[in-house]
Amino acid sequence: MPEARPSLQRTLTVRSVVLFGLAYMTPLIALGTFGVVAEETRGAVPTAYLVAMAAMLFTAYSYGKMAAAHPVAGSAYTYVRRALDSRVGFLVGWAVLLDYFFLPMVIWLLGGTYLQAQFPAVPFWVWIVSFIAATTCLNVLGIAVAEKANFLLMAFQFLVIGIFVVLCLRHVLDARGAAGLLDTSPFVNPATTAAGVSAGAALAAYSFLGFDAVTTLTEESVNPRKTIPRAILLIALIGGGVFVLVTAAAQLVHPGSTFADSDSAVFEIAAVIAGDLGTALLLAGLVIAQFASGLAAQASAARLLFAMGRDTVLPRKFFGALHSRFRTPVANIVLTGCVGLVALVLDVSTSTSFVNFGAFTAFTAVNISVIALYIRNREEGRKPAWWSLAIPAAGTLIDLWLLINLEPTALVLGGIWLAAGIVYLACRTRLFRTPPPEMTPEHDEEALVPTRT
Repeated sequence: MPEARPSLQRTLTVRSVVLFGLAYMTPLIALGTFGVVAEETRGAVPTAYLVAMAAMLFTAYSYGKMAAAHPVAGSAYTYVRRALDSRVGFLVGWAVLLDYFFLPMVIWLLGGTYLQAQFPAVPFWVWIVSFIAATTCLNVLGIAVAEKANFLLMAFQFLVIGIFVVLCLRHVLDARGAAGLLDTSPFVNPATTAAGVSAGAALAAYSFLGFDAVTTLTEESVNPRKTIPRAILLIALIGGGVFVLVTAAAQLVHPGSTFADSDSAVFEIAAVIAGDLGTALLLAGLVIAQFASGLAAQASAARLLFAMGRDTVLPRKFFGALHSRFRTPVANIVLTGCVGLVALVLDVSTSTSFVNFGAFTAFTAVNISVIALYIRNREEGRKPAWWSLAIPAAGTLIDLWLLINLEPTALVLGGIWLAAGIVYLACRTRLFRTPPPEMTPEHDEEALVPTRT
């Protein structure tokens, strides 16, 4: 008898996938990094986010095209395997592990940092372990349980965002009258330069990491050929819109880019608009946002490992197995949680360096995969529209620019990680003489069945 393929439960709708993606992106993160981006742009933060959103929409389009063509859980790893080459696909999957595998660690580290600043008497490790234990349990219980928890967490996060924006606008109205609300200086002011906005947009682009992660939920989505592409574009648009809105409101309250501490600039603004109560509410929102983001990031990382394990590129018995009752990749979820413990010995700057290299490598490769798909369609006699080539080409150039302009630490760490992947692949493929194992095409057909439990 042939071995039964492990399959995930198909329950997620467009709304559910969008909420997971927004949780992964963490809309409140724009406030957490507000001061740093304000310094780069000289007080034009929302303009930087508008530029970054426009840039990321090119790549979001490419992810949507590949998700429709290959509705399976492997994300960039699977797309590049199918469109370009199985060995290149493996290396992209290996690189993107830096994003998916280590991002939960960064998220938990940020959440623990917020809480330790507020409650210094509590040991830092308590916050990290608490974050990891809670998200791991929810993800093990299944995507349906995680979905319900994520809905509540995102509702609270958007409530905090709404309150923050309203308080900002009320403060501006009281201080400068209705004319103050029409002030365009948050977008363009005498200190604004193209170079400054470009540098700020490069930083702001990191806030968009996550719209791509929902492709790992393809095999748990209803009608994935439509659900995932729609969700990807909605996540990029909604997330970008929220980033622009909250930073414009904050920039109205505090024009310019001078702060006592750029890393905690938003808490200065919160104290101005609502005193200690505003600061406490913002802290609660940031902590909840980090928890929701960690929940989504851990779920995505576990499913990327599952796809690679099911292909036997990674050991299948461990990475490609599902729990018989919960139908979740429990081993991968627990492993991701264990990796999160590394946050106890790293700082935010160092840990973030792991993430950026993998993200922009994957973005670039997926855009190139859509170009390959365009060429293949032309060779087969089909005539795709010109924008089917222009959009991914623009996305490729943008993502390459972001990649080569990463900080040197990120490039060095990413290069070392990629070199390790090449060595592993060489051993796995007898010095590249044989292709890596690949999931058989029949599973793609299974992925199209719009069942729901």
